[in-house]
Amino acid sequence: ATSELVYAPEGSVTGIRHHWAFDDMFSAFAVQGIESREKGKFTREELKPLAKTNVESLQESGYFTFATADGKKAPLAEPLPDYWLDYKDAVLILNFTLPFRQPVKAKDIKIEIYDPTYFVAFELAKDAPVHLVGAPAQCKFTTELPRELTFAEGKRLADNPEAAANWGSFFANKILVKCP
Repeated sequence: ATSELVYAPEGSVTGIRHHWAFDDMFSAFAVQGIESREKGKFTREELKPLAKTNVESLQESGYFTFATADGKKAPLAEPLPDYWLDYKDAVLILNFTLPFRQPVKAKDIKIEIYDPTYFVAFELAKDAPVHLVGAPAQCKFTTELPRELTFAEGKRLADNPEAAANWGSFFANKILVKCP
């Protein structure tokens, strides 16, 4: 996953633009049955129905994206309609933008990306996982990667999957932005 925090000229954050690469197994499964002009290659237009399905299905999980500004919840709105899928090197990449309901101007912004049920695993890209687009020059970000699941926790989840409700927050990828 890579994410961009998009800033307005006056310094408020207006949204989060995600670029999520699915693993090769899911990608192979998802493109089965999709007609393409060129074997093994898909255009954005050919992938448009799948992109719509993907984005709509993310709604029930809050798009796996949770934000706070100066310690208070910062609600996100429905994705902008300009979402799309790319297909590169046999991997699907979902691109979509979640606007904030109200632009956010804060000294501390925290974005957490995780599945509350710990069913879907997220991993921030190793190189350039975050970009601040149009941010004031003094704004800086750091990332915090999730800790590893212990053997005992894994066993507990395997024995009782229902117990996983809200476990995902313990394994969130965090983007922390500080502005003066």
